[in-house]
Parts: sequence; structure tokens; C-alpha cells
Amino acid sequence: MIVDIPDLVAKRAALSADRVAFEDAATGRTLTYAELNANAGRAASLLAARGVRKGDRVAILTRNRIEFFEILLGCAKLGAILVPLNWRMPPAELDGLIADAEPVLLVHGDQEAQAALRLATTLPAINLDCDYAAARDAAPVGSWRSLWPSDATWYLIYTSGTTGKPKGVIYTYRMAVANYVNIGACIDLASTDTTLTFLPNFHTAGINLHALPTLIAGGRVILMDGYEGERMVALLEGRRLDTLFAVPTVYQSLLDHPRFAAAPLDHVRHWGCGGAPLPDALAARYRDLGVRVCNGMGMTETGPTAFLVDPADAWARIGSVGKPQLLCSARIVDSEDRELPDNAVGDLQFSGPGVTPGYWRNEEATRAAFTADGWLRSGDLARRDADGFYWIAGRRKEMFISGGENVYPVEVENVLSAHPDVVDVAVLAEADPKWGEVGRAFVQLAPGRGRPDGAALDAFCRERLAAYKVPRRFDFVAEFPRTSAGKIQKHLLA
Repeated sequence: MIVDIPDLVAKRAALSADRVAFEDAATGRTLTYAELNANAGRAASLLAARGVRKGDRVAILTRNRIEFFEILLGCAKLGAILVPLNWRMPPAELDGLIADAEPVLLVHGDQEAQAALRLATTLPAINLDCDYAAARDAAPVGSWRSLWPSDATWYLIYTSGTTGKPKGVIYTYRMAVANYVNIGACIDLASTDTTLTFLPNFHTAGINLHALPTLIAGGRVILMDGYEGERMVALLEGRRLDTLFAVPTVYQSLLDHPRFAAAPLDHVRHWGCGGAPLPDALAARYRDLGVRVCNGMGMTETGPTAFLVDPADAWARIGSVGKPQLLCSARIVDSEDRELPDNAVGDLQFSGPGVTPGYWRNEEATRAAFTADGWLRSGDLARRDADGFYWIAGRRKEMFISGGENVYPVEVENVLSAHPDVVDVAVLAEADPKWGEVGRAFVQLAPGRGRPDGAALDAFCRERLAAYKVPRRFDFVAEFPRTSAGKIQKHLLA
């Protein structure tokens, strides 16, 4: 049975009309919930006037801005499906996403106008910096559907393509509510909270951690177009933020800011981290500042919140991603999908209302992603300890066997990240005539520090790892190629 969800922005406007929903970090411009609801209604009218109907796709190619959420909510009112596009992709890559989603309209900003003109398919377009505001304000608020079908598709998030061709992950209204429950319960989300969103809106974290849940709760979302250390530190100094979600590269960058350590960090109630593995050494540096960075793990396909460690456990369980959140179930299984006992490493699988129903127009990929009994295959290896805490061992595709022993690159990376001269590291497998496979480490060094050679790093590893886990080669890189979520794109290194 499909359960309908009330129009969330209309409900929030009725409950909190004059409360600020959005604040633009660069200009200080604010938008109340009443204004957000009205603008979303006008956006729906504008889309309809441009030929968009229920079920149609609307592509949006833009940096972070308040108008993105107006159109996201306008699509919900109309019943259209929003397709956020990665503005970092060249037009040749965007063409593939557009061919897959088949949108009837493209919305973009001035910065993306040239890319829009270079697309293979010419779509009717709205320029957010030229056409949108006047056309929106001239459109009627309209009378749109008051109920959203929970299992209907709201928007598509295309995977980053670190392991292959991007797939369109279906996001439903039910997933949005489940993520609100999952993240809200574990960070004690309140209507009085102010959060910062700066991760790109074509990524699930840019929408869902913590912007959309905070809007559902009635809090304030400060929107920033990408990471800006100076502006973020100023917000911390002004005691403006109650919750913060960031990726490990941002947490590393904040430590390098000259004023960060002296800011009133205790004002932030919850510090969340995900998108990529959080090195133990980085978590320990924040512990030294009195900050409990709560490590977590989720996927685009899980809505995304799945795991998040509780602040009370953040220091005692450094390295753990915590426990499955309220509306998320997890299990660890063998190759036959049989559950494994505690402390055994196996395949991590998910179930719950926050899990996607599948991939857009890709039945083969959807079938491959789910077990016969409906659990989502994450592709990650993990273990659960006797106290119910989960620990990620890495991607199954990255595990390799050296001399008959399993090697998990994430374990080796975690050790190397503890070296004082190392900023980040990625370990890959390469063929070896004697051992079958051995590790190869790519290392990014801290600026202004001494440069340890491979022999020094080898010795550092051998003090902390079994010999078969120690990389046989160390290569140094100035920077890593990364996804929008901060994950290292290992396939580009090889």
C-alpha cells in the first residue's frame, strides 16, 4: 500500500511561516518558510508553463544556491522528477546522463551556460541568473497536489562513477522522510538548529546532510557554494552553527586554518563525517581539541544515512562507523548471503525504508544490487563487534590476496595516515610474480614538511602491520583526483 506524505514545505510554512528557512552565506539574503513555499509553488507554475508535466524530468545544472531547493520542492508539488547534474563534468559526460534521464527542460546558471550550449541535445532552458526570478515572481503560486505518494520518484542522483558508468539512483519521498528520521534521531535535530550546507547539490550529501532534514524540522540552513575555510571559521567564531556535516578532506583543511583551533568549537552540538573513510589520526587530532567527530557511513542508495557513531562513543570507538540508525537495518553475510557471527569480515547489506527501490531505467543493475530477499548489496566489507558496533574493512573490489592472506587497503591506509608527514594515502593492488598481488601506496605529503622516502614509510608500516600488508612500492602525488564527496578516485591512479 502506498502511503501519501503531506506537502512538506506547505506544512512547514503553515507551522513556521516567519521562521528563516535559508540564509545565503555570501550575501546574507534570507528566505522564510512562507516565502520558500510560495516560491516553490510559483516554480511549479513556471515549470508547468514551460511544458513540464507529472513524471517528466527536469535537469538542473548549477552551483549551490537557494533556487535549487525552490525547484526541488516545486517539482514535488507538480509531480515532476528533478535531475541534478554534476557541473564538474564536461559536456561529453553530461550528454550520457541527459540521454539516460531524458529531461524535457534544463535549468542552469550563468556559470553553466557555455556547458549547456555545448550539449549534444538542445533542450528548452531557464537561466537562473537571467530568466528565473522575474518569470517565477510573475507566475501564480498555484494550487498543487497536497499529498506526495511516498514511493513515487522525487529526484535522481547519479552515482559518481568511481567504479564504472554512472547510474541514476532513484530517490522517493519515503526515502526523504526516512533519512530525516535517521539523521534527526542521532543528532537530536531541532527546529532551533542552524546547519551549514556546502557540499554540491548534485550529491546526496548536498541535499540530505543536513539541508533537507533541517528544513523538515523547521531549522535554518546556511547555504554556501562549496567549501570556503575562512567563511566557515567565521561562522564558527560567531557561534552560528549547531550541526555540521563534512567530509574528511574538509576536516583536514579546517585544522590547517590559523584561527580554527581558537574558535568556540564547543558551540557545535554535533560534528558528523562521512563520504570517505575518516583516518584514525585525524579523529584523534579533533579529540585533542575536545571535538567529538562522529564517523558514519552511508551510500547514495541508502538515502544516505545508515551508520553514525554516537557522540558518547566517538572517542572510545575511533574507527567505528557506529550502529545502524533508527530506520536502517544492516547485516554481514558470506558469499551465499548467510549471516556471519560477530567479528567476522563479510559483505555488508542494508534494508529499510531509506533504501532506494533501484536505478533509473536499469533493471539489470537493480537486480544485481539486491539479494533474493530484498537486501541491498553495498559492495563494502565490514565486521560487527560483540557490542554491535560496525567497522568498515573496505570495498570488496579493493581487497586483494598476497601470499594467500587477505589484505584490506583501508587498514593499510589508516596506518599510513598516522604518519606525521602524510596528509592522505591510497593503496591499490598490483600483480607480483611471487606473491600474486602486493600493495602499492600513493601518498600525499603535508606541505612544508620533510619528505620521507619509501624506505622510511616501509619501516613505519612494518612496526604496525604484518609484513604481507606492507606496500611494496610508495609513489608520491601532489594531489589526489577526487569525487564531489571527497573520495579518492583510485581507478584514475592506476
